[in-house]
Amino acid sequence: MSTRQFRELTSPVLDELREVFNRIDKGEMESFVKLIMKTKRTFVVGVGREGLSSRTFAMRLIHLGKTVHWIWDDTTPSIGRGDLLIANCGKGNIATVYHVAQKAKQAGGSVATITANPEGKIAKISLVVVHLPAEVWGDGIDVISSVQPIGCLFEQSLLVWGDMIVLNLMEKMGVSAENMSKRHRNVE
Repeated sequence: MSTRQFRELTSPVLDELREVFNRIDKGEMESFVKLIMKTKRTFVVGVGREGLSSRTFAMRLIHLGKTVHWIWDDTTPSIGRGDLLIANCGKGNIATVYHVAQKAKQAGGSVATITANPEGKIAKISLVVVHLPAEVWGDGIDVISSVQPIGCLFEQSLLVWGDMIVLNLMEKMGVSAENMSKRHRNVE
């Protein structure tokens, strides 16, 4: 691939991301931030590349000083009343994520989801729904279309969106990057 070809691909991808972020509902984001701030224990779940983006968000919440667990980790404790499950699912209907969300709700926890399908099964059982309007591999509603294949735009948007939420939480919680770095894993 030549430099010219690379630049020709870069422009539409960055334009897509910009469009997604221009359309995100600020009220939904604020509700999500408030929910995280008031919750003592947060659990995070996602699958595939969405799961990878979700794990990066969980890591940063830990760096902020929150108690966070990744659902698929063997050391994850049980969910109970007052806990929050963040169930990220672009298409909004993936069976494993929905199953975990149902179980969390049955155990007394709250569910929040970031999705391209605010009418999906997971959104219907969620306390807070953030519509991330990026093309996803599956059922998205009113999304920005993409030149990228099989859900890349949603996965990228989820990763960057999580980092933007962390910046917002840093400000609201009064946590500096220096404070966060002290909570970063130090055995690597």
